[in-house]
Amino acid sequence: MTQDELKKQVAQEAIKYIKNVPVVGVGTGSTVNFFIEMLADHKADIEGAVSSSEATTQRLKNIGIPVLDLNSVGDIEVYIDGADEVDPRKKLIKGGGGALTREKIIAAASRKFVCIADETKCVDVLGKFPLPIEVIPMARSYVAREMVKMGGQPVWREDYYTDNGNEILDVHNLEILDPIAMEKTINNIVGVVTVGIFAMRDADVVLIGKGDRVEVME
Repeated sequence: MTQDELKKQVAQEAIKYIKNVPVVGVGTGSTVNFFIEMLADHKADIEGAVSSSEATTQRLKNIGIPVLDLNSVGDIEVYIDGADEVDPRKKLIKGGGGALTREKIIAAASRKFVCIADETKCVDVLGKFPLPIEVIPMARSYVAREMVKMGGQPVWREDYYTDNGNEILDVHNLEILDPIAMEKTINNIVGVVTVGIFAMRDADVVLIGKGDRVEVME
């Protein structure tokens, strides 16, 4: 199967998790885009969705699904999102699409976080994918220097701004052996909005498109 076919396969499997769920949290990225397309057939069954990015908001509106403000809905039953890397303990790296802060907020506010990914995203140790960090613009160079001290090689995602008006550093050459500890350490650097390690609030379920089947990690 092609990578897109694997993504469609796992997106279809995620539809099962929104049964009897009035408000769905919806992430950002290529795999989630397939999920949104399939959500069009189920829009009569849900009241609306909470979106993690302006791009996802537009896609949801295009298929007629109301987009709700998280402040108006409280806790969300289920959040569906992808990942850039997944380790065997369901810890994730996210943020390749730049929506990591809103994604992390929705994940925290959700009772169940279902991560959908194809088998190319599975790793034994996080860090092969450059780690995104959303930073306040004036702190970019300072945070970059702090990441060098931690052994990383930060690269500014030049001319890119998040939906929150901030900038992103993509940090290469990190081997994230203790994701929770590193998430806490980086989040505590002044000027960091959030880091793309999803370990303190990791996935509850990971659906992996693998060959002709979907593997479930719970």
